[in-house]
Amino acid sequence: MSLTAAAAVAAAFALEVAAAEPPTRVHPVAWLGRAVAPFDREWRRPRAVGVAAAVLVPLLAAGATAGAVALAARVDPRLAAAAAGVALFSATSLRMLLEEAGAVAAATDSDLAAARDRLRSLAGRDASALTAGEVRSAAVESAAENLADGLVAPLLAFAVGAAVSLSVAAAAAAWVKAVNTLDSMLGYPDKPVGTASARLDDAAMWLPARLAAALVAAAARDPSALARARRQAAAPPSPNSGWPMATLAAALEVRLAKPDSYDLPLGAGLPAVGDARRGVRVVGAAGVLAYALAAAGAAASQGVVAWS
Repeated sequence: MSLTAAAAVAAAFALEVAAAEPPTRVHPVAWLGRAVAPFDREWRRPRAVGVAAAVLVPLLAAGATAGAVALAARVDPRLAAAAAGVALFSATSLRMLLEEAGAVAAATDSDLAAARDRLRSLAGRDASALTAGEVRSAAVESAAENLADGLVAPLLAFAVGAAVSLSVAAAAAAWVKAVNTLDSMLGYPDKPVGTASARLDDAAMWLPARLAAALVAAAARDPSALARARRQAAAPPSPNSGWPMATLAAALEVRLAKPDSYDLPLGAGLPAVGDARRGVRVVGAAGVLAYALAAAGAAASQGVVAWS
């Protein structure tokens, strides 16, 4: 019993390596996007509607996921582990993040226009006037931030939920993914309907962001990077994203900056191509560490339940 949740994490990791992302037509995040889209308009009482969306959409995602895993568990524990693994895989992202960030960094050396265009897959900022160094900075920042949001947060939720049951573990990962999707679609200052989603995301990502920063420091074999990043982590407007970004900047000894928004001067200059590539490798290693910790944590959590 104690190995079922760990097997689900292993299955999710195997799917990540083999497939990167589920096909768009069956990707649960695409379904989430369609569920959130109707809320993205003008409302007479936008904050009340936003609260309803922030509560209901993640709960519906969690409930549907828990139901699917529980149904599989009635047939066979191995089927339940597979179902939970698929659910966790759908809630996480690593390989595609690394591929996109690496491709953007490489393109800055040969085709800046293409790099600026491809950056839109990673970051929402206007890249039309960014220099090559600023584009590489954005790619490195996005890799670090999305490590926390897109991987560490759902893995942590899964490992914690495994202390209750496999279906709760999968539901917890789906809930976190839904919260993050709501924030990415609605959580902007000019959208009052997204205020509740943004606040909920800030709360949900507080611990994962700091854990991701620790994993980055460990993956870079530079424990002091976390301490050096501490003074700069509050520079971005987000209460969380600065932690993994500043830690990666410290480990790479580079400056990361978003024009007219924030500056993380933890090195002499913006990342060169080699720096950006190393940053992507560090994020990849941190992601593997996150999977390993999640598997160990999930097994330990279910082991406690089995003995209680």
